Amino acid sequence: MSVPVSQLAPRPSEPSPSASSPWGRSASARRRLGFAAGAALLTLATAACSGLGRTAVGTFSYATAAERIVKISSPPIKGCHRMAPTGATAVLNNTLADVRVYRTLDCRGKEMAYIPSRLGDNIAPNTLPWRSYAFVH
Repeated sequence: MSVPVSQLAPRPSEPSPSASSPWGRSASARRRLGFAAGAALLTLATAACSGLGRTAVGTFSYATAAERIVKISSPPIKGCHRMAPTGATAVLNNTLADVRVYRTLDCRGKEMAYIPSRLGDNIAPNTLPWRSYAFVH
């Protein structure tokens, strides 16, 4: 006489969905707690690193009076940045941040142009070139 294998070895009992683990929480509760802890940790890490070395993602480029093209990849967001000594006659802001260009070397003065992200600007004929720029943040 033969006996089926299922009758020889007892089947391990499967825990019910409401059964508690040795740590006092169900598997789904531990999983939710893990997701919440991970999200909180990610938020803290992002907030802690957000001010370190922020850059305007993309390229900021300009043309000088001598028709030389200068391209800056991911320039720093903070501060005033000087252009080439001869200044710029055309600017292309291909970054994700807006920028202001100035006719002075120190990003001050009333004569400035606001250039939104992904746009450019050319100076008018017989006007001074742009000499500095600062990102809007």
